Amino acid sequence: MIDENRTLGELLSDPRIRPIAADAIAKWDLSGTELWDKSLKQLRAERFGGEIARGLDRLFAAADSGAWYYPLYDEAECAEDETRRGASLVWFPAEDPAAGERPYILLVPGGGFVNVWNLTEGWPVAAQFNHLGYSVFILTYRVTGEENLLKREMEDFARAIRLIRARAGDFSVRWDRYITCGFSAGGYLTCLWNVPETGYAAFGLPKPRAVFPVYPLVSLKLCRREGAYDPNESGRLYGCDIETAADSPYEVPEHAGGFPPCALFLAAEDTLVDPEHSRLLARTLDGLGIPCRLEIGPSGGHGFADGTGMCMAGWTERAVRWYEGLAEHPAR
Repeated sequence: MIDENRTLGELLSDPRIRPIAADAIAKWDLSGTELWDKSLKQLRAERFGGEIARGLDRLFAAADSGAWYYPLYDEAECAEDETRRGASLVWFPAEDPAAGERPYILLVPGGGFVNVWNLTEGWPVAAQFNHLGYSVFILTYRVTGEENLLKREMEDFARAIRLIRARAGDFSVRWDRYITCGFSAGGYLTCLWNVPETGYAAFGLPKPRAVFPVYPLVSLKLCRREGAYDPNESGRLYGCDIETAADSPYEVPEHAGGFPPCALFLAAEDTLVDPEHSRLLARTLDGLGIPCRLEIGPSGGHGFADGTGMCMAGWTERAVRWYEGLAEHPAR
């Protein structure tokens, strides 16, 4: 296990993880911040919850395997569209020999559509799912671009699934059996992937077996009512104004008929994304007869990541055990 007295900068400077190090928090140069020289112990106490050390430890193990980092686009495609550069998958295979019989998990960290927080919501959470016997692919998606960013991010989802399909033998997975799990902005993306007009069906790809959104935003109408949106961001994200977007498939609760079983996790004290987003989606899915589990912890706020040391500790295990119960009793 990584010594928590080592600094973040020391660990991210290790040549073994050079391809992904800059995307610990994508599009944020950590070397120019005070975080760079802090130890993991200090970061855990002062800034970040969760098992950052465990996530980095698992990342180094994956890197040492020699097959772990996969750009989504080749050089010619990146030259055609520079926003594609850096979009990637990181593969954390589970050691459990039975993992190939289970769905793999496509894990999507959050970051407000300006960053991708692999450091907290990617690598440590993937390590937990590995421990539970699930292989994981961590998606670093595009967060740059002047217009229609969400459309580009759905293209990244599709490219990720197709890459897994092309290498399914190498990954020892059944490419069409997968679960998505996303945090905050990433949670919104996993929900959009389940809207047929924007996600899997639009790309001719299979429906996920389940989805685990964690403190997601799902309703633009709810954001508009609360005044919790930036009108200047509307064109960048949706390619249109917020009113038009709210009357489109980007309004997830009104286009949720294509959802798989869904387990939602959040904390009641979340002041960044109103818990009503998750409640609204849960009510919608219940009304559609789609299995849904809603867990709202009393504390922890936004960004509890893997939940370690908080009331949400163990949510990853509760998520997969709930899914496994559905798989054993599909009529439920």
